[in-house]
Amino acid sequence: MKSAYELAMERLAKSDPGNGRVLTAEQKSQLAEIDRLYKGKIAEREIFLNKLVEDTLNAQNFDEAGKIRQQIASEKARLEEEREEEKERVRRAT
Repeated sequence: MKSAYELAMERLAKSDPGNGRVLTAEQKSQLAEIDRLYKGKIAEREIFLNKLVEDTLNAQNFDEAGKIRQQIASEKARLEEEREEEKERVRRAT
């Protein structure tokens, strides 16, 4: 009798037949470059926006600081989503 985990893994394998595909060295290099690029973009936005948060807190503008924190979270999520889309394009290319 198979465990729930084993059954789930079988369903996953059936739903994505290309999942077990081996990546070439060039694809691995491209994936690493995409990670490096987006890691830099995320860090750049966080540094800039964290400075704005600090400035607004020093000015005791707490509502604006909250909005900027929400912006940090949404921009980080957007960039991570873009990164995953780029990586998926590289994985699909053969």
